[in-house]
Amino acid sequence: MLCSKTQFYVVQIGLILAFGFSSLHLQADDNWPRFRGTGGNGIGKEHENIPIEWDREKNIQWVADIPGWGWASPVVWGDQVFISTVVSDEPNRKPAKGLYLGQGVRNPSPSIHHWIVLCYDLNSGKELWRDEAHTGVPVIPRHPKSTYAAETPVTDGEQLYVLFGDVGLWCYSLDGEKRWNRRFDPKKTFFDYGAAASPVLHKDQVFVVYDNLEDSWVASFDGKTGAELWKRTREEKRSWATPLLWQNELRTELVVPGLRRNRSYSLDGTLLWEFDGQMSSLVIPSPFAANGMVYLSSGYVGDSHRPTYAIKPGGHGNLTEGESIETSPWIAWYQPTASPYNTTQIAVGKFLYTLYDQGFLTCHDAFNGEEIFGKQRLPAGASFTASPWAVNDKLYCLSEDGETFVFQIGPEYKLLARNPLEELSLACPAVVRGKHLIRTASKLYCISEKDKQ
Repeated sequence: MLCSKTQFYVVQIGLILAFGFSSLHLQADDNWPRFRGTGGNGIGKEHENIPIEWDREKNIQWVADIPGWGWASPVVWGDQVFISTVVSDEPNRKPAKGLYLGQGVRNPSPSIHHWIVLCYDLNSGKELWRDEAHTGVPVIPRHPKSTYAAETPVTDGEQLYVLFGDVGLWCYSLDGEKRWNRRFDPKKTFFDYGAAASPVLHKDQVFVVYDNLEDSWVASFDGKTGAELWKRTREEKRSWATPLLWQNELRTELVVPGLRRNRSYSLDGTLLWEFDGQMSSLVIPSPFAANGMVYLSSGYVGDSHRPTYAIKPGGHGNLTEGESIETSPWIAWYQPTASPYNTTQIAVGKFLYTLYDQGFLTCHDAFNGEEIFGKQRLPAGASFTASPWAVNDKLYCLSEDGETFVFQIGPEYKLLARNPLEELSLACPAVVRGKHLIRTASKLYCISEKDKQ
């Protein structure tokens, strides 16, 4: 079922040259402004201070205590680190690692919760400000592994946008001034798992996707005022993927995966293209762009079809109308069983790595989908929810137990280091200016080679 257009490989060389300036511009960005960094690709800028070895003392620049629970990733602009969390007045069920092939936490906690935004100094870990965005009793349940602060903030260096998925969207100045917020009506989600997709930003538009069982939608809000610019109903119920602003050679578009249809919207909400990718039962991995293409995947562990797609730019209408998945001129290649469940894949040049929740790593050719190496078992029965990241020709994979496995980027499976923090870790890390920022259940670690500071 592998579909690979031979002639497309040649075309891609031209696309790489055309995208060279754009890619260099993205890699030169010294900030980590959104989920999985600039462009949502999980790749950081090279820096000599990036360590490949650490523990709770070695190469630790600072550690900050994070109150409450949250799996929002840290985002960075300048010397500020932003993160969100939710604190409960009374103890309730703690998130736990592992696979949950069933219902969520059916009854929300009856205690008062506090939805909080935090800002830390990148160089010292000192708390600069905090704001309590919302206070109340949760009205929706959540996934047993998740929290009420699952969504990662996004910033453009002027304002910070913080989404608490079942509550609303908040806008702050970078100094912590609350500028506006929009409340959302909470909806029942599949198996009571709650919301999870993070917001994305393009110029003065903030995009939010809220797929649920009652009234799914994707919408754009004015970044300056919070006014709704447009909203589109979605016939989707079981997707939690963060959308992608895909700035390709032809246009900028919003790519949103879904169980029924993978779709792309223009910046004014017009549907550009769609196709039925026969996605797996739960759509969680986020789309990302690399090599002039956008990559889409879903891989619920209980399904036999767990596809990965590489999509070329310029598509319109139904990408598979009158065609099969294998013959569509817009689908560069397709692998039927190459997708993870929770994590998002990462492409570093020609190497497309897939980190599976159950502790396996594979590598495919990012240009044609051909296997470079098959499933390799990571040691010690490690399991994963956080997506991998890459910097300095190294691939980093953070386990649910807080251990980071470091691999050499290349055609062979080569484990270089194992770095324990010994605490539950489900949030995706950030890497910026020689520092790894890793959020565990109770702490935020800044990891850097101190002797090079």
